[in-house]
Amino acid sequence: MPQNKSAKKRLRQDKKKRTRNRAQKRKVRTLVQQLKNTEDPEVAAELLPDVKRGLDRLASKNLIHKNKAANKKSKLEKYVNSL
Repeated sequence: MPQNKSAKKRLRQDKKKRTRNRAQKRKVRTLVQQLKNTEDPEVAAELLPDVKRGLDRLASKNLIHKNKAANKKSKLEKYVNSL
């Protein structure tokens, strides 16, 4: 356990950040699943910008690597175009 005041504060801040980061990643993961499960091209075209925006946001906050976000966006675009 932390002994001094600054270490205790760091522990509190890390807990807040961890819960916020997990929620953001889970939200984007849910959007990706919704996009993958859809068969309707119009619905997929509507969902794609939201998914891309979410992936870009995660990459800008260093929650995922920027290349991983780019790869996911590319694969999802290919999927939407194939519908």
